[in-house]
Order: sequence, then C-alpha cells, then structure tokens
Amino acid sequence: MSSPAWQKSSYSGSSNACVEVRAADGVVELRESDEGDVIVRTTPLKFATFLQGAKAGEFDHLTATP
Repeated sequence: MSSPAWQKSSYSGSSNACVEVRAADGVVELRESDEGDVIVRTTPLKFATFLQGAKAGEFDHLTATP
C-alpha cells in the first residue's frame, strides 16, 4: 500500500488529539493521531455518505459539545 501523507482537520490546530484521513490505493483510511497503529479502511462512497450525515448533524447527539 502506498503511504500518502495523513491529513487532519484544521479545527484540530496544533493538537495531536484528532482524527486523520488519507486516500490510498482506492480506499479511504482513518486513524486517531494518538493511536496510529489502528487504521479503519472504507470505500470513498461510504466515506462520502458518512460525511454527508455528519454535515447534516446526524451524529451530533454523540458529541459532548456541538
């Protein structure tokens, strides 16, 4: 698998407590910056569907602060 750079949200600032994402070999990979050995892989379509739900507030009830 190729190793493109991980990208973190600009909302994270200089914090290392964030979720990072990258696209590699036709899949989207996600990991927590402080747990770099645990990587979740999904398809671009499933990731896009998840992002649409997140943007629509579908998961807001899971957060401590909206």
